[in-house]
Amino acid sequence: TKYAAKIAQDQVLKKIKVLAWLSQSHHLNPTENSKYIFSFFSRIDFKMKKSDSTKSLLIKSEQLLRIDDHDFAMRPGFGGSAIPVGIDVQVESIDSISEVNMDFTMTLYLRHYWQDDRLAFPSSSNKSRTFDSRLVKKIWVPDVFFVHSKRSFIHDTTMENIMLRVYPDGNILYSVRITVTALCSMDFSSFPLDTQNCSLELESYAYNENDLMLYWKNGNDSLRTDEIVLSQFFIEEFQPSYGLAFYSSTGWYNRLYINFILRRHIFFFMLQTYFPTMLMVMLSWVSFWIDRRAVPARVSLGITTVLTMSTIITGVSASMPQVSYVKAVDIYLWASFLFVFLSVIEYAAVNYFTTVEEMKKLKRGKLPVSYDATQAMAYDGCFHDNELDLSPFPELPTTPSTEQAAPPRNSSAEPPPTEGTRLWRKRSVRHNINFIMSNSYMIDSYSRIIFPVAYLLFNIIYWSLYS
Repeated sequence: TKYAAKIAQDQVLKKIKVLAWLSQSHHLNPTENSKYIFSFFSRIDFKMKKSDSTKSLLIKSEQLLRIDDHDFAMRPGFGGSAIPVGIDVQVESIDSISEVNMDFTMTLYLRHYWQDDRLAFPSSSNKSRTFDSRLVKKIWVPDVFFVHSKRSFIHDTTMENIMLRVYPDGNILYSVRITVTALCSMDFSSFPLDTQNCSLELESYAYNENDLMLYWKNGNDSLRTDEIVLSQFFIEEFQPSYGLAFYSSTGWYNRLYINFILRRHIFFFMLQTYFPTMLMVMLSWVSFWIDRRAVPARVSLGITTVLTMSTIITGVSASMPQVSYVKAVDIYLWASFLFVFLSVIEYAAVNYFTTVEEMKKLKRGKLPVSYDATQAMAYDGCFHDNELDLSPFPELPTTPSTEQAAPPRNSSAEPPPTEGTRLWRKRSVRHNINFIMSNSYMIDSYSRIIFPVAYLLFNIIYWSLYS
């Protein structure tokens, strides 16, 4: 071929120059000159055979690709239209997803396709040549980077995971294995019943759309994934997309997106958060069946459930980012905490009313035995005695205290119906309050029904909204 003949011609010219220099410097006759030159080139060939064969092969490849004849600091076709660079990606794994840092780590194979006529070479078999990272550093390659990446690196065990394949017509395949940690803006308003949309974005750093055009090599088939299993998420979808990014100082750039949708596993949080919370709320209801006079038992049970709920809330908050909005798990935990807290308040009310009831009984014990309970309430001022009609009650012995408590009634005039209705309403509200205070054990009876029904209704609304 032309290039092989040129290389052979260069080697012959070099040998002739060496031969002329040896003849002039050593003043040898032709016979001695030929012997000396033969031995000299024999030693050179022997040394070259003992040299590094890989290095020698690399030098031959550089000569074949004419690397020294071109300036590879410039892109192919500089000054003309934008060079198209096709991209395809194979996702090997998603290593981690962090809610606290709002990022994900992905390992992938990133492959670039473009054509550089400067690297075209003759080949009778039309076979490509494959090289490693040593040749990559000497030619032009696209400067693709990951937008919003925090950390990234090319794997280098046992050698740098870089492959360069050059075809005779100048088409090039450049493949690298990369692990990248990139930002994912997550919305935790529905956590842990949430779905997150994350994307990995690729873009040329130096070349805008006038110099380099990035595109997906095979359309939607350009993104391939291995079987990926995550501990906390289902991967619902992987999809490539395309867009443009504008920078005020440098212009428009082509940008490629790797979009994927993550749906969180709920079972882990059911075991770690929801079930323990439900059990603590139901445990607080046990106090409704404990005797109201067992103060140490009911107080210790209420305080224990409150402290346990506080521990659960603190543990969940520690594993989450400090966001400024309310999450779904916060609503559930704080609503459950409210139920537990109200069960403690319920016993405080029961204990207070029981104490008031016992004090009243103690006070009634100091009154005359002949006094009726209703008369005692009137005596204590629970009703307004000027609005009471005491005719249905039996006559009591006249004493100075009863004369002061019951003023003379007006039997000649009947009260109007409207006044009677107003008095009945007043007496019914006061009667209910007094009835609850005098029968405080009924608060526990009502709580045994109201608390479970209210908590069940809350769960129905919560799970219907967020599931």
